[in-house]
Amino acid sequence: MTSTSARPEGLSAYIAVTASYWAFMLTDGALRMLVLLHFHTLGFSPVQLAYLFVLYEIAGVVTNLGAGWIAARYGLTSTLYAGLGLQVVALLALAQLDPGWPVGVSVVYVMLVQGASGVAKDLAKMSSKSAVKLLAPSEQGGLFRWVALLTGSKNMVKGAGFLLGAALLATLGFVGAVLAMAAILAVNLLAVLIAMPPGLPKGRKDAKFSEIFSKSANVNWLSAARVFLFGARDVWFVVGIPVYFYAVLSDGTNEGNRAAFFLIGTFMAGWVILYGLVQANAPRVLRAKTRPEPELIAAARRWAWYLVAVPLVLTAASIVAAGPQMWLTFILVAGLLAFGAIFAVNSSLHSYLILSFSKAERVTMDVGFYYMANAVGRLAGTLLSGLTYQVGGLALMLGTASVMVALSAITVGFLKPSQA
Repeated sequence: MTSTSARPEGLSAYIAVTASYWAFMLTDGALRMLVLLHFHTLGFSPVQLAYLFVLYEIAGVVTNLGAGWIAARYGLTSTLYAGLGLQVVALLALAQLDPGWPVGVSVVYVMLVQGASGVAKDLAKMSSKSAVKLLAPSEQGGLFRWVALLTGSKNMVKGAGFLLGAALLATLGFVGAVLAMAAILAVNLLAVLIAMPPGLPKGRKDAKFSEIFSKSANVNWLSAARVFLFGARDVWFVVGIPVYFYAVLSDGTNEGNRAAFFLIGTFMAGWVILYGLVQANAPRVLRAKTRPEPELIAAARRWAWYLVAVPLVLTAASIVAAGPQMWLTFILVAGLLAFGAIFAVNSSLHSYLILSFSKAERVTMDVGFYYMANAVGRLAGTLLSGLTYQVGGLALMLGTASVMVALSAITVGFLKPSQA
């Protein structure tokens, strides 16, 4: 069960888990930016770029279904170590990519490596989020504060990873950047293997695989809302916006390309850092310390509808512009930053509610199921990002995001207090 106060060993374990998750997400953010920009400069179309991330997202769906059961049976530290180790292997494999390979072979190879990275990411993610439920103090909004700090700081680190990836690509090149990240993560894995304190459960041998499917209506509705929420983000985030910015900022020369890399990486990094900063402070924004679960559910409904307005306005602006325009770029930057701040509050509320709705004895399986839904949303958003941008440009892409945010808001409306 969740402790009523933060025991020293629990706090130490939380710090160790958070530090490991930070290191992982730094490389995850950098890898995404590296792959996107590197293959765009090689002439890949938006749809081909989306394909590079498809297996990464599919792997997340499959991994989260099984990872909750694996953690329940073998312990959270086992899945955390496996995630970190597999990411090191994936980075080393990506460094073996040969520029002389045919495009089709390169796409398949990168998809497979990205698939392994997706498995690694969701093993680490599920382990870290589940640990918060078991280690956080329960009084005075302790659970919300701890999960918001973990997720918010993680996203700030991932944002720094976007900038790191763009910077490494421009300075060390693709292979050098990938090897540098593998070295960073390998050192972190070694440190956490040596220094991980006690405090996390070792697992139970009677855990059944069939338990991964939740019977809680709240968990299922929240998972559905998560599908649409993250689909709405990734439909513009993964391919469309970076490719649009590259078209506006690059002049086709080597110097122009490098400048575009830094500017795109800086924006993507700034967006994710803002997202993480707001997410970490969401308990303060929402006054969660003094508010019970029913009030936070009501807040989740309101903030979901606040988010709908932003992509609608951006869709209208893109229709008026009818193509790349500098004034449209400024509106997109401002609008997407606003989207990030409101999105962060929504995401933070979701992250708290899934742990609040979950019972301690099956938290890894409920969290795994929930993040499986998260991965389904990312997969849908990834596919739609390349497809909608290539078929209908910014207007279709942002209009699709608007519809998905509205569906998320409708789904959140079905949540009920646990006591009901």
